[in-house]
Amino acid sequence: MVDISICDGIITAITPPGQAEGETLLDGSGLFVSSGWIDLHVHAVPELHPYGDEIDEIGVKQGVTALVDAGSCGADRIGDFYTRSLEAATQVFALLNISRIGLERTDELSQLEWIDRTKVLEAAAAYPGFIVGLKARISQSVVKDSGIQPLKLARTLSEETGLPLMVHIGSAPPAVSGVLELLQRGDVITHYLNGKPNNLFEEDGAPLQGLLDAVARGVHLDVGHGTASFSFRVAEQAKAAGIALNTISTDIYRGNRLNGPVYSMSNLLTKFLYLGYSLEEAIRAVTTSAAEWLGKPELARIRVGQQANLTLFALQAGEKQLTDSEGDVRAAHHYIEAKGVYVNGSLITG
Repeated sequence: MVDISICDGIITAITPPGQAEGETLLDGSGLFVSSGWIDLHVHAVPELHPYGDEIDEIGVKQGVTALVDAGSCGADRIGDFYTRSLEAATQVFALLNISRIGLERTDELSQLEWIDRTKVLEAAAAYPGFIVGLKARISQSVVKDSGIQPLKLARTLSEETGLPLMVHIGSAPPAVSGVLELLQRGDVITHYLNGKPNNLFEEDGAPLQGLLDAVARGVHLDVGHGTASFSFRVAEQAKAAGIALNTISTDIYRGNRLNGPVYSMSNLLTKFLYLGYSLEEAIRAVTTSAAEWLGKPELARIRVGQQANLTLFALQAGEKQLTDSEGDVRAAHHYIEAKGVYVNGSLITG
């Protein structure tokens, strides 16, 4: 237990309880505090359908102080999104969709002419620091007859911009084995615990050799729960096989926030407690691990002299029904509940 003293948004002291000086902003007795949660995969452009939502609804109101919009925008509208992001209490980063139209439609990689090299390079140069990577959704409903070619083009764009790829995996074709072969150190596989036939595990639960090879190369694994991309069964297979937990992200947007099965970052973190991960492992996956992938380790630090960027949360006793993307319902007996954040010099409570 500690007291954290903050003045003008800067942490001025971290002391034993009862030794802090000054006005008490919040009595956090019984609460945990961590560096601000980071959600590495969301969709935060509200006018896009079905994949869209308001930034702060899936940010600070969820206990998330920083989020990464995962490819909602291509080059055509990334500038507008950047301008809007400056008005939010939540810190926002973006993965640039390699398709210039982004998620204006859900088959954005079905026409190769929508992958405009010049526009990608111009956008990456115009918004350094905001654009932290490129996004390619490589599943049959998105690429249609384009097959693996969009990912090959994404690989070239990654090399030209110096930005890593986040690759959405889903239904074949293309086969997930071919996708894995094109990924390099620092790239991200999102939806790695999906339960679709084209997933990363054999029928007996053994990880594909391609997955093991990718992990050995330094490819990063991200949950990206979403509406259709998280399976308790596959998550149990991954844990049993010793596949490391890298980052926990929600792939949240209005539909799966209001109607499930995602609901909130707290709900998703609770699923990993249910799976047998420790509280420390779960919180590390939305703080230190996410900050390291972003190349912004300061986001995961709580130190004197640093800007306060904090999430307050409780670990509650009680039954909580948890549902995955396959409709599998499990009962947890402890659950995480976000209570508020401290960002931009202000305390924001739910």
